[in-house]
Amino acid sequence: MKKVAVIMGSDSDIPVVQKAIDVLDQFSIPYEVHIYSAHRTPEEAKEFSRNARKNNFGVIIAAAGMAAHLAGAVAANTTLPVIGIPIKSNGLGGIDALLSTVQMPSGIPVAAVAIDGGANAALLSVQILSLSDDGIAKKLSEFRKENYKKVLKKNESIENKFNNRS
Repeated sequence: MKKVAVIMGSDSDIPVVQKAIDVLDQFSIPYEVHIYSAHRTPEEAKEFSRNARKNNFGVIIAAAGMAAHLAGAVAANTTLPVIGIPIKSNGLGGIDALLSTVQMPSGIPVAAVAIDGGANAALLSVQILSLSDDGIAKKLSEFRKENYKKVLKKNESIENKFNNRS
């Protein structure tokens, strides 16, 4: 089974990255977590990215705030799918990171999820890996069915609370 690399630019990103890790654990997807900065440790980020495919990774998640160049720097050095998680910052609320993540030049794509969207980054990784792994595809289908049931149960509760008044 392919692994997912989860890279963050700083340990301050752990609360968002933890949401991705929790989802990967839920699906029993193997992963590695690292801190590499596009600006402070560019050589290490480059080396990791260049070797990711031969090290049995199938997807890379890159979380960074502010200038958020990490996902782009990683994508420039691998042909694996890269999913950027823009991290909310105090200055612009994460809009700066979102724009830095999605505004990649033609030829170097980076998928992006919502600001602080760690869970969805992991789910997108699961979807990508499910293309070549029927076991993962089955777990993903079961996950979707469970979410479906949860929403209908919540709907029933709300309907009973608000719609049965005389």
